[in-house]
Amino acid sequence: MHPRLALFESSERPTSLPVCDHYAGVEARMRKSMALQAELGPVFDLTLDCEDGAPVGGEAEHAEMIASFVNSADNRFDRIGVRVHPVSHPCFERDLQTLIGQAGGRLAYIMVPKLQSLKEAQAACDWIDRVSTEHGLLRKIPIHGLIETFGGLRDVTHIAALPRIESLSFGLMDFVSAHRGAIPASGMSVEGQFSHPLVLRAKLEIAAACHSHGKTPSHCVVTEFKDLRALERAAGRAARELGYTRMWSIHPSQIQPIVEAFAPSAAEVDTAAEILLAAQAASWAPTAHRGTLHDRASYRYFWHVLERAHRTGQPLASQVQEAFFQEPSA
Repeated sequence: MHPRLALFESSERPTSLPVCDHYAGVEARMRKSMALQAELGPVFDLTLDCEDGAPVGGEAEHAEMIASFVNSADNRFDRIGVRVHPVSHPCFERDLQTLIGQAGGRLAYIMVPKLQSLKEAQAACDWIDRVSTEHGLLRKIPIHGLIETFGGLRDVTHIAALPRIESLSFGLMDFVSAHRGAIPASGMSVEGQFSHPLVLRAKLEIAAACHSHGKTPSHCVVTEFKDLRALERAAGRAARELGYTRMWSIHPSQIQPIVEAFAPSAAEVDTAAEILLAAQAASWAPTAHRGTLHDRASYRYFWHVLERAHRTGQPLASQVQEAFFQEPSA
């Protein structure tokens, strides 16, 4: 039996998302990012930006262009999502009508920014589902949320509990700005965002809320995009210390370092493969590995290691591929 079926109840089976979420807002960068995704494979998601990427007065045309990209042959893996305007913005519903109406069948997800409260998050989910129904869409488009306001952080555990939410991200820049100078500008830097107590508290609350409800926590940007060593350190800390399983990229050069930072080591992958293959052969009963007893609790941990290796494009033995990464039967 496949580990997703053997180790998890149907209500707690984890969603598997690429570890990098790359943002692009202008046409040239969108095209370049789609070409890069086609080259590297679906090790990163691509989010096309209707919010900050759209020129003022040209929002409708921008949304139509994004819909055409989602529908294009260049979207090889159907792992392109979109960030729409906030719920309170006049363009929010128009974004949904255009994007869902023209490309709803292929959208990987819809990211809703600046969620102010549980009520607003629920309204966003309801609105997306209503527009989907209006356009005869049979699938439910996954919904991602951006936590960058005081109200959103206050309600983050309840927002993460919403069935339609798949992932929550932290919006560093808006969160710091909302403190009206009480958090210094250094709180937005690659070092300060891991040391200022208010920023660190927000990151931890978002990660904890996501994990408590089986959702994916997505770490914020590193704006110093030319300093790849700093990015590598930040991505490593986000993954190892704060419990994030996904991270934003805002420049193509950031994608590969993020993927590598979130990938398990070769030794971790080998250990996980050995333990899980033995467990599967034992019908998921307890087994011993190098003098240590393992059961379903540790099997779940090692399954997450293997899944992360698969999501980050690490080479896996053919036996592991055949046993775990073919579509499981229901």
